[in-house]
Amino acid sequence: MKYENKITAKNGYLFFGILIVVLITMLLGVILTKNPLFLVLLVVILFVLKGFFIVNPNSSKVMVLFGAYKGTVKDNGLFWANPFYSKQRISLRARNFYSERVKVNDKIGNPILINVILVWKVEDTYKAAFDVDQYEEFVRVQTDAAVRKLAGSYPYDNFAEGHHEVTLLSGRDEVNEALENEITERLAIAGIKVMEARIGYLAYAPEIASSMLKRQQAVAIVAARYKIVEGAVGMVEDALLKLSQDGIIDFDEDKKASMVSNLMVVLCGDKEATPVINTGTLHS
Repeated sequence: MKYENKITAKNGYLFFGILIVVLITMLLGVILTKNPLFLVLLVVILFVLKGFFIVNPNSSKVMVLFGAYKGTVKDNGLFWANPFYSKQRISLRARNFYSERVKVNDKIGNPILINVILVWKVEDTYKAAFDVDQYEEFVRVQTDAAVRKLAGSYPYDNFAEGHHEVTLLSGRDEVNEALENEITERLAIAGIKVMEARIGYLAYAPEIASSMLKRQQAVAIVAARYKIVEGAVGMVEDALLKLSQDGIIDFDEDKKASMVSNLMVVLCGDKEATPVINTGTLHS
């Protein structure tokens, strides 16, 4: 497998100066001697002109001579090279790629919408120019494939309390790292360096979005109720213990059950408790 070969082209300003000297020589020869043979230098001038090229900052020129790769010029400025070289420009700038939203199934089969934000640049110009066809399209297709694979490797979210499986929604750092590694591996063949890859959009597909929202709400309500009941039981236990230790009241089993029932209703109810005055005894 071949890799990029960085070369240094000849100084273009030097050859431009030589070209000016040849041009003046030709004109003086034709004017002073009236000899048309000096016009042959015009062919030389046109041939030399074809060898000039400019490399802008964060750009490069891939040099090919009759199908053979000769090297890549990455220095900036005006240069001259063999006029028979074909020169392919490849940008070395960092680029943003915002993929289209695709509908895929997550690990447990739920349809979701997802896309990715990718920052990349060409690192090896030989691979980008010759190992793949249209490297920009290659980046787009392989990124899409990586996103689909990633979405199928993780569930969108988990609903079981205490379940710590990494999900697309909660494990963003780990998921983004896995995405970046996957895309890096796929784009290495094209000489592409992945600078950053992360999920840009993530949501349930419209056909199940409302149902999954209700499920999330139900899970949240159950979890809240569980916490309320857990806290209420602790408060009732502390209240009974405090009343017993301070000798405020002696509880038999019936009184204990009645007080526990009343306190649980007050503490766990959705509405504020309405006080009721009992003018008799606890057993009336």
